[in-house]
Amino acid sequence: MTSSLPSHRLVDMLRDSRRRTLALVAGLTPEQLIGPRLDIVNPLLWEIGHVAWFHEHFILRHREGRESFLIDADALYDSAAVAHDRRWHLPLPSLDGTLDYMARVERALIERLTSENASPEESYLYRLTCFHEDMHDEAFLYSRQTLSYPEPSLPDAVRPADANAGPWPGDVPVDGGSWLLGSAPDASFAFDNEKWAHPVIVRPFRIARAPVTNAEFAAFIEDGGYHQRRFWSDEGWGWRESADAGHPIYWRRGDRDRWMVRRFDRIEALPPNQPVMHVNWYEAEAWCRWAGRRLPTEAEWEAAAAGPGAAKTSFPWGEEAPTPRHVNLDGVGLGPIDVAACPAGDSVWGCRQMIGNVWEWTASSFAPFPGFSADIYKEYSEPWFGTRKVLRGGAWATRSRMVNSAYRNFFTPDRRDILAGFRTVAL
Repeated sequence: MTSSLPSHRLVDMLRDSRRRTLALVAGLTPEQLIGPRLDIVNPLLWEIGHVAWFHEHFILRHREGRESFLIDADALYDSAAVAHDRRWHLPLPSLDGTLDYMARVERALIERLTSENASPEESYLYRLTCFHEDMHDEAFLYSRQTLSYPEPSLPDAVRPADANAGPWPGDVPVDGGSWLLGSAPDASFAFDNEKWAHPVIVRPFRIARAPVTNAEFAAFIEDGGYHQRRFWSDEGWGWRESADAGHPIYWRRGDRDRWMVRRFDRIEALPPNQPVMHVNWYEAEAWCRWAGRRLPTEAEWEAAAAGPGAAKTSFPWGEEAPTPRHVNLDGVGLGPIDVAACPAGDSVWGCRQMIGNVWEWTASSFAPFPGFSADIYKEYSEPWFGTRKVLRGGAWATRSRMVNSAYRNFFTPDRRDILAGFRTVAL
């Protein structure tokens, strides 16, 4: 499955992930690095140590049988064994001690790559552990948002030139037929929940050219959508009542009743043509009922993103690696951009921004594909089947090296701290 990669590429990836991790916790106080106990965040001091532990566990210790650089590392950082609530009460090393542990692991990972090309197994493990760090880096960004921490300083955080391109309304037709859902065995890398591509029948449908915008979602609020039971499922209404939700979590009313939004630690005017973000699956479902629409299944989403089944591509635009012309990824603008931006990233059907900007909720529950078997990171997918909804496409904070048209994300339907929006399908 995994191809053999040059060692220097793995080293570059490793160093790049680590630079991003350190930039995302830089400048935070000791109190901020621990933070309040919430179900949807980790103590950031614990989380950066866990990232280093993951590299060490799966490469240095699993593959080579080395001892850990840190006494009791498993008791501190094994997320499968350390209950979430306990992470605020562990005898964690200081920030300096944690950074020293991280640096020692990183040096050992680099020093062991002595040949020009890594083996396929090494190439898989280094990519797996770097992608795991990339996922946590995205979590660091939305955790800083959750906790109202200041915007991080990223050296490449520059908004794309066409960030204010405006709305992109309308639907496009997508042909039906037999579709290969998932990753093929010859993919250079695949997570276990993508294995393997299998045929599904997709009926013809019409899908929105772009995600639902802030302006479009605001119309639902102004029409009383949050307070009309008929738009909500039983579970969704139960969530809405328990959360006392009346609008997306970070929205606020400003002067002259205008909508504002909290962005990290600042209140700003709500950009009308950016995709609505930080809405959960229940909110997306309710908007769809109000608008006479529905969420796409993940098979429909992938068919709209990756082209006709016989010509399935890694990205909506083809096989070329993502660039800022195509997508808003890698956190370069520290936020979403207007839904009409990045026309070079359109799919063959005419859908825009199916990769990047915001994750897109689908109608599908997270379930194994036929013949699923867990990979070496056994806790990645299998424990969560049946309890989460599938999201597709990546967000502005997602790293471009790990996302493609087959990549599946998954969260519980009540989560609205994540960088998620949605795209709809005509009934």
